[in-house]
Amino acid sequence: MKIYSLYREQIVRAPLSQTWRYFSNPNNLQHITPKELGFRVLTRDLPQEIYAGLFIEYKVSPLLRIPVTWVTEITHVEHEVMFADEQRIGPYRIWSHKHFFRKEKKYTLMTDRVDYALPPVPLQSLVNKLVVERKLEEIFAFRYEAVERIFS
Repeated sequence: MKIYSLYREQIVRAPLSQTWRYFSNPNNLQHITPKELGFRVLTRDLPQEIYAGLFIEYKVSPLLRIPVTWVTEITHVEHEVMFADEQRIGPYRIWSHKHFFRKEKKYTLMTDRVDYALPPVPLQSLVNKLVVERKLEEIFAFRYEAVERIFS
């Protein structure tokens, strides 16, 4: 099984406390996800701040507008430092997303580390390069612009 990784950094033009408050609120995820993914949070009555052990269920259409159920668990939270989510049900064989936050003068450095593995498919490396990696690049590029707009 091949593990692929994605790493992104972004300076958020807001203090650490404000940045944390926004990103640790699961209700905000829909605002930083491209509309064409058909992203919907199905879990009702989500808290204003995540906690370890929180399960969140979504519907998302990453390819060909085919809806897929995605369930993630928040596995680790260090207030204003980091949180991690892992896929429990969804399109990936493995999905681990760590979100790090660090004060940088009056702003916040936000770092994402995603490690993922695809289900067994023929020509997996090619599928990753031509489809999955490109889609993730698009999603994170959209998120970058959305964060710039939200915190401008």
